[in-house]
Amino acid sequence: MIVYHVVTDRPMCVGQKIIFDDEHHSGVYQRVYEKADVVNDIYANPDKYDAEALEHHTSVALRELALEEIRQKSYPQYPSRMACLYVSETIEEAESWGRYFAEIGRPTYSIVKLEVNGNCFVGDANKCFRGQLSKEENLRLAEIYWENKADEKNSQQIREMLVDGEIKVLEIVKEINANI
Repeated sequence: MIVYHVVTDRPMCVGQKIIFDDEHHSGVYQRVYEKADVVNDIYANPDKYDAEALEHHTSVALRELALEEIRQKSYPQYPSRMACLYVSETIEEAESWGRYFAEIGRPTYSIVKLEVNGNCFVGDANKCFRGQLSKEENLRLAEIYWENKADEKNSQQIREMLVDGEIKVLEIVKEINANI
């Protein structure tokens, strides 16, 4: 499939190949597993913690570990959020994400066109949640994310498309070079 990706953190080049699978993870994987001991302590001793005062990466780790547990158990056909690339189906959608990243101060290099040979999941970023002190609640929210049913509140969906497998950069479509 052909998709578009907003390049953040470090530049990409034409011809570059990326692999995301069980052995090749994204930076999210490392940041999440660095917090695994804290997550285990939170679940064992929730009264020691204030959910509103959790450090950002700890909250993310609570969410992502729950999301990964539910994905592996019930939705193994979808890419892992810790071993994937977030992409857009259209250049217009990628441009919108690029503007957003630049506005919030994230280093944003370019938009690239990619060829993907792998799995895909199109979900709603609105269903991402702040990690809770309760593992059961995190797992419940993770199930809602992956089952990806229409939102009963009819809120505007924020599409997020995850891909894994073999990914090749075909073209640099647009230079952004913001916050670098």
